[in-house]
Amino acid sequence: MSEIEKYMAPSDLAEAVKALASGGVTILAGGTDLTPQIEAGRRTHAATLMNIRHIDALAHITQENGEIKIGSLVTVSEIRDDKLLLAAAPILCAAANHFASEQIRNAATLGGNICNASPAGDMIIPLLVLGTSVEISRWQAGKTTSRREDLADFFTGPGKSILQDHELVTAVIFKKPAANFVGQFRKSGPRPALEISTVSVAIGGDVTAGKFENVRVAFGAVGPTPLRSLKAEAALEGQILSQDVIQAAIAAAQEDAAPIDDIRASAWYRNHLIAVFTEELLNNVTQNRA
Repeated sequence: MSEIEKYMAPSDLAEAVKALASGGVTILAGGTDLTPQIEAGRRTHAATLMNIRHIDALAHITQENGEIKIGSLVTVSEIRDDKLLLAAAPILCAAANHFASEQIRNAATLGGNICNASPAGDMIIPLLVLGTSVEISRWQAGKTTSRREDLADFFTGPGKSILQDHELVTAVIFKKPAANFVGQFRKSGPRPALEISTVSVAIGGDVTAGKFENVRVAFGAVGPTPLRSLKAEAALEGQILSQDVIQAAIAAAQEDAAPIDDIRASAWYRNHLIAVFTEELLNNVTQNRA
């Protein structure tokens, strides 16, 4: 492990991104991913360790102009219990409720879960279904600048993303779901929570006069990145969810997935779970159970 030469704990976003621009900085938020990775030798500290947990601007959930914004420092526990999210996006709260243990939920941040870029990241899958964008900030031309990128385009491989070393994820943003939006989340692991997902599935869309519209389907742990199943979405879009439609969506979903064999499950079993969970969640949608 390399030695830490400097410790920072900025309370201002500008100070944080300015420090990142100088290079040689490791970001610490909840530490629930960073600390085990360093202890296992998969990562090393840079010369400067910067604790961003004191930047209050990144620690809130707000709604403005029809959009919901969740700061990157909001914890998984806060997401699970937030009244705005429970009313508007319960699929995200459901995922939070099955995330790790209570102690980890209290420390883990949404930004950390996204930036870790795990194909099995539990919070990422419902965010994909919600059509989320990522707010990324940097120090440029003497000031803090920000841009928004589609979350579906954020991940480039296992543990990899488009985020540059001098950039910081500051929030996620999604349009407040319509009143007729129905969202479902399901994961599988050796235990209901505590464990990394073997497979996770999220499905959401608007139910209008019996038809499923504006459909999004997302999977975790069945490819090198969290992914949207565009073929399954196409099979479902504008359809009444008959058993024939559901079976067609299952087949399409399995075409989009690319699971592998590893110590947690075989590719065959993951494909099986995709079929089982997709059918279960779509049957729940037909009953309009959010």
